[in-house]
Amino acid sequence: MIDLAKISGFDWDRANARKNEKHDVSSAESEPVFSSEAEERKFWETHDSSDYVDWTKARKIVLQNLKPTTKTISLRLPQHLLDSIKVAANARDVPYQSLIKVWLQEKLHGL
Repeated sequence: MIDLAKISGFDWDRANARKNEKHDVSSAESEPVFSSEAEERKFWETHDSSDYVDWTKARKIVLQNLKPTTKTISLRLPQHLLDSIKVAANARDVPYQSLIKVWLQEKLHGL
């Protein structure tokens, strides 16, 4: 285990709370440090992130492995309509539920 008392150059106070004064740095120039998630949550409820982050320098990224949140629903359809959807899905070699989602998305976006 590392003996933190032997490490020089850092002040190991509670969450390094006085670092701004010690290093003559404004709060806008430094990130806040929290000792717990609850403490961080309480802080961000009363502070604006734009005081700490320059959002004009932010870059868009793509998180490729994320899946959209889905919700299971129950939908009553006439049997003949469901049969027709299944035939159309089979012709396209896709699951019928997936085909219904594609059709709903296309209709919603006017395609």
